[in-house]
Amino acid sequence: MVKNKKLTEKEFLEERKAVLASWHTGSDSQLNLDEAVKYLKSIPEEKNFAVKLAKAKENKSRTLVQPRAGVPVISKHIELLQYLEKSGADFLPSTIDSYTRQNRYQEAENGIEESEKIGRALLNGFPAVNHGVTGCKKVQESVNVPLQARHGTPDSRLLAEVVHAAGWTSNEGGAISYNVPYAKSVSIEDSIKYWQYCDRLVGYYEEHGVHINREPFGPLTGTLVPPSISNTIGIIEALLAAEQGVKSITVGYGMGGNMVQDVAAVRTLEKQTVEYLKKFGYNDVTVTTVFHQWMGGFPADEAEALGLIAMSSTVGALAGATKMITKTPHESVGIPTKEANGTGIKASKIVTRLLSEQKFPDSPALTAEMQQIEKEVNCLMDAILEVGEGDIAQGVVKAFELGMIDVPFAPSKFNAGLILPARDNEGNIRILEFGKLAFSDEIKEFHHKKIAERAAAENRPVSFQLTIDDIYAVSVGHLVGRPQYND
Repeated sequence: MVKNKKLTEKEFLEERKAVLASWHTGSDSQLNLDEAVKYLKSIPEEKNFAVKLAKAKENKSRTLVQPRAGVPVISKHIELLQYLEKSGADFLPSTIDSYTRQNRYQEAENGIEESEKIGRALLNGFPAVNHGVTGCKKVQESVNVPLQARHGTPDSRLLAEVVHAAGWTSNEGGAISYNVPYAKSVSIEDSIKYWQYCDRLVGYYEEHGVHINREPFGPLTGTLVPPSISNTIGIIEALLAAEQGVKSITVGYGMGGNMVQDVAAVRTLEKQTVEYLKKFGYNDVTVTTVFHQWMGGFPADEAEALGLIAMSSTVGALAGATKMITKTPHESVGIPTKEANGTGIKASKIVTRLLSEQKFPDSPALTAEMQQIEKEVNCLMDAILEVGEGDIAQGVVKAFELGMIDVPFAPSKFNAGLILPARDNEGNIRILEFGKLAFSDEIKEFHHKKIAERAAAENRPVSFQLTIDDIYAVSVGHLVGRPQYND
């Protein structure tokens, strides 16, 4: 059984041999750790993800913005990122292709060759492992802001080795958030081991004077995820990372739609992450937050899509998130052009600038929602720690086996998939069916009551139809899926 215990340097280096031997990229001399440390120390502070985030938090600056983007050919990828930087991106991504996410490097290699041959992208992202340290350095050295790998990989070990050695100072993901929403057959135990390695690599760099950021993926499936579930998973992944020596952690949250609940979720996420880190003795970790703009269905009309982007930006800025992941007005039609991506950045950035001196005011409704989220997170964490006998890694594995923690609409066969969310009458995300989720009767009663109030207001029964209507509501211009909107 996997345990939440820091890998010794000997254990880490021994596992590293197998990781580097898994694909020929691993034989690259630039993956020598001494050389990598030396190169990373040469990266200027303004291009270091962890340093820039820490300064933004300390200075209480506006919410910084970062897009998603990635194409397979290096020259085109550099062109894309340079365009997004000129559009105002404070951080840049390299979204990794699906073959690399599944460690299918030969197919990624074929995709690069075919893309170069026909002059059109045949991969849905940047195959960093195949391009190796040299290719990834070219990308990093071509821009003037920090660079991050964004992907969805249960086993990111070789990818992490390559991108960090190339000077990319952040890697997104975690053992749960990059497994349960993305993979079907990878066990929780295996993905914890894989990500312990990724975090230990970052810990190794920290021990040698290099600051690298780690960012759990907050939105999970991005569809009606109750804040307490996503926040709990973010806290778990922060604890797992901190044990391996990570010192810069950015916990994330995906926009739910109700402004009060979203602000409450971001505030409690940062507050409780810090509290749990200190509870377990991790007192020297810098915690920042990232707000993901609306992850559900987008309006097809570009003007309406920009309206949703502006609303998302307003919520992220007023919540005080350190960083925000932007969307584009082409979300509903496919992979965006660089121009559409740039438009999303500009629209988001003007909002964060205008709101940089403002924060969402305290209110009884905000306080009540924060207290509710905190209560639910504590309930889940207590249950996980109890079944794990104090070990968070063991507790997570057992809690998923028992359905005590459950992510809605996730493909993983290691996720119970028994809970159903739905909105209440104000548009807050609540839980309709609990499955075996480890909530107290008091918490369950609260959710039952809130959903029953909505059903009564709409003169219809409490049923799965509420969930279905809510999933499609925003794409047709509404937050709550009222019956009259479907006529």
